[in-house]
Amino acid sequence: MTTETGARILVVDDEPQIRKLLKVTLKAHHFDVLEAETGEDGIYQASINHPDLIVLDLGLPDVSGMTVLNRIREWSRIPIIVLTAKDREADKIEALDGGADDYVTKPFGMGELVARIRVALRHSGNAQQEPVLRFGRLVIDLAQRLVELDGTRVKLTPTEYELLKVLASNAGKVITQRQLLQQVWGGHHHESDTHYLRIYIGHLRKKLEEDPTRPTFIETEPGIGYRFLLQEQAK
Repeated sequence: MTTETGARILVVDDEPQIRKLLKVTLKAHHFDVLEAETGEDGIYQASINHPDLIVLDLGLPDVSGMTVLNRIREWSRIPIIVLTAKDREADKIEALDGGADDYVTKPFGMGELVARIRVALRHSGNAQQEPVLRFGRLVIDLAQRLVELDGTRVKLTPTEYELLKVLASNAGKVITQRQLLQQVWGGHHHESDTHYLRIYIGHLRKKLEEDPTRPTFIETEPGIGYRFLLQEQAK
């Protein structure tokens, strides 16, 4: 078992056979697998589900794989491995210069691809050096994606977790509504989507606060955004 076991992999490819092959093989290696048939769906799932790595085809039916790569790189450093039939040197250079972490051509060996996925995840983990954040009764293990309150695990949805992660990682600072929308929802948001923030902040308060009407972890800055309170700031 490797330290990468359990990582969430998003496969963006329009060929059902390729998606099925990757899903079966990656699940056998204990990865969680998400699928997207189009580029737009791939971008959407990347912004909503926050995978740990993306396997991306360049030849997609709606937008090109390079467009997907460029748009995700506008807001995320998630590892991306290009998996494509395009084997020209120029295509490889464009993808790697555009932010891809690796480039594999079809036909490919599954063993080699899985090994490359492990390497990319390992490098990503080393680069991020995810810490454990402790705020009194609340512990957030960023490497394990675990949240505990008074020693008991708190079950959060992927979006709730990402929202809490952004706020807690910037504890003591005011994070604007726009910054939160950009970092949590990626490119799929509008300025008018602030009601989503209110809903998800409400969910977090219900799960974390003894009295959600008198929050001690997440403070609202009216008209601006939210602040995760250091415990000495808590009211």
